[in-house]
Amino acid sequence: MMAGGSPILLMHPAEFVVIIGVATGMLIVAAPQKVMADLMKDISMAFKGSAITKSEIMDLFKLLYELFVLGRRNGLIALDEHVSSINTSSIFSKYPSFTKDKERVEFLINALRPAIDGKVKPDQLKNLLEVELDTKEEEAGQTVMLLGLVGDSLPGIGIVAAVLGIINTMAAIAEGPEKVGERVAAALTGTFLGVLLAYGVVNPLGKRVGFNHQLHFAYYRAMVQAIGGFTSGLSPAMAMEVARRALDTSLQPGGEELETAMKAAVSAPKPSA
Repeated sequence: MMAGGSPILLMHPAEFVVIIGVATGMLIVAAPQKVMADLMKDISMAFKGSAITKSEIMDLFKLLYELFVLGRRNGLIALDEHVSSINTSSIFSKYPSFTKDKERVEFLINALRPAIDGKVKPDQLKNLLEVELDTKEEEAGQTVMLLGLVGDSLPGIGIVAAVLGIINTMAAIAEGPEKVGERVAAALTGTFLGVLLAYGVVNPLGKRVGFNHQLHFAYYRAMVQAIGGFTSGLSPAMAMEVARRALDTSLQPGGEELETAMKAAVSAPKPSA
C-alpha cells in the first residue's frame, strides 16, 4: 500500500485453492492419521505459547520430592498406595497441574512401578527411562518433519500455481493487454503466496513447534534425572538438585527457591478428602 498498490490485487481465490489445496494434499498423503492429529495439537500449542511453564516445573519437583522423602523414610513399597490410586493419593491430589496430564502421570507411574516392585535394578532404571524418552522424542519429531516438508515445498507449489496462471494468460492473449495484465498479476500472486507462506508462516511455525518439543522433553528428562538419581542412592534433595541442573535455563528454578519450595511442600498439611 505504501508503494501505491492495493491489497485487493492479491485476492485471487484460484491461487489460494491451488497452493493450500496441494499443501493439504501433501499432508494427507505423507502423514498417518495419528501424526496428523499430533500436528494439529502441536500447531494449537504453538499459538498458545510455551509448552511448559516454570510453575509446572515447580509442581513436578515438589511432587517428586514428597514421593522421594516418603520412599526414603518408609521404603519404596510405601509409594505403592499413591502410585496405584492417583485420584485418592494425598500427595498427587496437591498437584493438579501434573495429574490433569495423562501422559505425564502414565510416564511417572511406569517409571516408579518397576522400582517399587523390584523388577529393575536401580542402575538399570535410568537407562530404561532414557530409551523410552528417546522413542517419544523421535515420534514427536515427525510433526516438525511434516511442517518442514510443506515449508520446503510451498515455493515450488507457488510456481505451479504461477505456471497455471500463465497458461490461462496465453489462452486469453487475444482479449487485449488489460485482461492479459490481470491474469499475469494473478499468476505472479501464486509465486508470491507460496514464498510468503513458506518463509513467513510454515517454516517459523515448524521452529516454534520444535522449541516447544525441547521444553516438553526437558520436563521429562528432569523427571528421569530425579528418579534415576534417587533410585541409585542419592538423597531426595540431591536427586532434585541433579534434575534442576539438567533443565533449560528458562525453566530452571534457583537453588534456594527450590529448597524453600520443597521444604514447604513436605511440611504443608495434607488436603482433606
